[in-house]
Amino acid sequence: MNTALILFNALSFIGYGTACFLSSRMKREFERYRLGPQRLWVGLLQCAAGMGLLVGTEAPWVGQVAAGGLALMMLLAVGVRIRIRDSALQTIPALFYLVLNAYLLLAGFEN
Repeated sequence: MNTALILFNALSFIGYGTACFLSSRMKREFERYRLGPQRLWVGLLQCAAGMGLLVGTEAPWVGQVAAGGLALMMLLAVGVRIRIRDSALQTIPALFYLVLNAYLLLAGFEN
């Protein structure tokens, strides 16, 4: 089950990170978050962490570092959503990924 969660999580963040570079919708979202200048850095970090999750299947400590970094990023994302007064429904994805990455950090990457 952890392997499926890791793959889902990794592909989610690689996809989201890539969208930060390519999507005009994502550019508008980062402006709405008041984080326009950070969009490319966030995208780069998310792609790198997604790859780190995949590497974690062979080198567990790398996966745990990546999951910890993503958990922290999602904690900040929840804070941003609260700061800009997004609805609970808009905040749920960041909260979901916060919980998922905290779980992977604590549960580890051992099979």
